[in-house]
Amino acid sequence: MVRRIFAVLLLLFAMALLIGVGALLGTTPIGTRVLSSFGTPTPTPKPILTIQGTPPAVGAKAAYLLDADTGHVLVNVNGEQRLPMASTTKIMTAFIALQAADLQQVVTVKQDAVDEVKKNQGSSAFLVVGDKIRLLDLLYALMLPSGDDAAITIADAISGSPAQFVVTMNQYAQRLHLKQTHYINPDGLTYLTAQNKPDPQHYTSAADLVQITRIALENPLFAQIVALQEYKLPATAEHHAYDWMTTDDLLSAYPGAIGVKTGFTLEAGYCLVFSAINVGHHLIGVVLNDSTQKPNQRFTDAIKLLDWGFALPLRPPPTPGAK
Repeated sequence: MVRRIFAVLLLLFAMALLIGVGALLGTTPIGTRVLSSFGTPTPTPKPILTIQGTPPAVGAKAAYLLDADTGHVLVNVNGEQRLPMASTTKIMTAFIALQAADLQQVVTVKQDAVDEVKKNQGSSAFLVVGDKIRLLDLLYALMLPSGDDAAITIADAISGSPAQFVVTMNQYAQRLHLKQTHYINPDGLTYLTAQNKPDPQHYTSAADLVQITRIALENPLFAQIVALQEYKLPATAEHHAYDWMTTDDLLSAYPGAIGVKTGFTLEAGYCLVFSAINVGHHLIGVVLNDSTQKPNQRFTDAIKLLDWGFALPLRPPPTPGAK
């Protein structure tokens, strides 16, 4: 009897030793593998929006549509081409403020912010020099009326100057692996070189813009800001009253639209970063240089792409290695 008990204990000790050695060597005993395979059933793959047919034609130089739920690219027309992106630049400006700044900080509007609009024919939130406004409120001024004055004010507040803020923007682009993106200002306006030509060093790609937007929309406050059509800031002893309206007509034109940002310069043409949720799916898209003459073409093309994307059939994802 004693010998039998000793034999059982010896067998158990040998099994434990075998399992321990297997763990150290990165292997598992055969018996353990069999038991594990029975204990963990293989999950059933969830259906995904699957490309069928040809996407609708759009006039944009670059177009990109992503299923944000799965990371599945549905449309890619020149998606990696470097192009100027105008005020869609402000997505990165807002993202950095949300990540790195105290949104309750009170910021004084300086003359350089107002000069930016006048000097470069920019869009304005009509900020008044000397007004003291919370950084949080300035984000609405940045994203709804696309205030270039707000972009400069935010840059001054966070980094001390727009030039230093641009250094941070490019650092963030590198960290986020936006390989086709480079900034020279926080608002997207066209700056001229010494030869009086548009500086070509401010660019992104449609794919990069979708990527930064996808990341930014994970922040609930960013998602809330870009989904608003109007933001009113009542007057106080420190600042004037402001009423900022969105430039994004898609918010009122398309059911389920949740943003995100318009853009326009002569060099970039009319641009749009758009996002919508419908039939349980979240799509994010971009059109760059959709037109230089028709501001509404970008919205029309965005609707075409969204309608096509949401109508795609749901099918199981392809099996890895399958042909």
